[in-house]
Amino acid sequence: MNMQITLDQLSQLKLDGMARVYQAVLGLPVQNQPTLNQFMARLAEAELQERATKRTAMFLKQSKLRYDAVLEHVHCNAERNLTSDKLMAVADCGFIDRAENILITGATGNGKSYLACALGRQACTLGYRTLYFGINRFLEKILLAKLDGTYIKLLNQIEKTDLIIIDDFGLHPLDGTTRRALLQILEDRYGLKSSIIVSQLPIVDWYQYIGESTISDAIMDRLTGNAHRFNLDGDSLRTKK
Repeated sequence: MNMQITLDQLSQLKLDGMARVYQAVLGLPVQNQPTLNQFMARLAEAELQERATKRTAMFLKQSKLRYDAVLEHVHCNAERNLTSDKLMAVADCGFIDRAENILITGATGNGKSYLACALGRQACTLGYRTLYFGINRFLEKILLAKLDGTYIKLLNQIEKTDLIIIDDFGLHPLDGTTRRALLQILEDRYGLKSSIIVSQLPIVDWYQYIGESTISDAIMDRLTGNAHRFNLDGDSLRTKK
């Protein structure tokens, strides 16, 4: 059988991992080529790895993370009020499986957004769909969707996303429309999906920021009831850099 035809057929079937291993094995001396069982196992493993790599790349592109951050570059020390044990407790993204939230607070420039994006990247790598929003763009997206008739579609998209990250929470005022939309989004996700909220405001001040006590109580109940809290301290990392 023409081996190039086989390679072409694997390519047509988009079995790129298998094609790569098949071509590599063809280049080996006959005495070094694997047995049939070994060969099949290598083909299957290569294809799984190839698909995982492509899935991660797609999820990262769709996530629109603000920073190309990785957990290995997050500095853990007493000065920052961030221990490696606390970070490792969420690094496996088990909090997503348990539909738990993460609330990250601290002064400007101390690495809140970087930490959130590092967790978002980790989630994408482990196969969880992730979406990142700065609060301004998040609220603009809600208002635009209300105007152009795509609001339900937006709610459905966010509801199906395993992890959403809302950054700079508290930097843009909420009105009645966006306040109710935020409550609807969190209600749809409560007990099913996870959210990371990043804010310069202490959590106790979020009630005042949200406004309208009945809605703020409902929103905060859904955010804090099952949340991991990271309150970062220390000087601005931007200044140090």
